[in-house]
Amino acid sequence: MIRYRCDGCGIDLAKDGSDHFIVKVEAFAAAGKTEFTTEDLRRDHEAELTRLIDKLEAQSPDEIEDQVYRALRLDLCPGCHRRFLDAPLAGVKAKH
Repeated sequence: MIRYRCDGCGIDLAKDGSDHFIVKVEAFAAAGKTEFTTEDLRRDHEAELTRLIDKLEAQSPDEIEDQVYRALRLDLCPGCHRRFLDAPLAGVKAKH
């Protein structure tokens, strides 16, 4: 039996979705630099790839994926949905 619970407060939700909202969030890396210079072409790309591979081997697959893409699905009751809409970044601390 599948039980649906609010990911905000934990209350039980109806299986048919009649009393809750689904929120989907995607976070993905921005496209980086798209222009190349002559200096970029002169760099030692083989050495850079070796360093990158060594760095990736030291990380878990989840850590690597989080640097590129992550999708979240939240089931929220009406109250938690309203709180999410009022402050969608409430759990994010800003850097100054």
